[in-house]
Amino acid sequence: MSLVNLSHLCSHLQNASKARLGLTSFPHSNLHLSLLHSLQRSGFISTVTLGGPTPPPPSPLLSHPRDPEGSVITQTNRASRRLWVGLKYWNNEPVLSKMGMVSKPTRRIWMDVEELRDVAKGVRSGYIEGLRGVGECLFVSTDRGIMEVRECVERGVGGMVLCRVL
Repeated sequence: MSLVNLSHLCSHLQNASKARLGLTSFPHSNLHLSLLHSLQRSGFISTVTLGGPTPPPPSPLLSHPRDPEGSVITQTNRASRRLWVGLKYWNNEPVLSKMGMVSKPTRRIWMDVEELRDVAKGVRSGYIEGLRGVGECLFVSTDRGIMEVRECVERGVGGMVLCRVL
């Protein structure tokens, strides 16, 4: 797991939403894809589409996200695969206003269920401040995939805290 690439994704999403972009892209990786799907489930972004170096046509962005026809990933086209992300805005303000890494490559932060429960309640636990704001989310990498902290508490799993989104 490359936390350096994940920090690039966080800063790129934050900068793209502040610049009022409707569509942005990232290099394809399974870590990026699972975090972007978690952000989409939480309502911070509108669409995630797998594509090539050029933007996909508007129709796949407006419908259910799926792999375009004839786009099999091979060794020759692996480097050119991109994840195209549609950003969300509400009342002319970005839904994703701030996004930052919690774990860093030099200091990875692991938490069990009890510590995550405290954070979800709004109480500081270790290095992590509790969730205080409306719509604030904390994403955790578990053995069952990347989940939001409240979902981790419901399922009773801990993991490495990745990023915080406001």
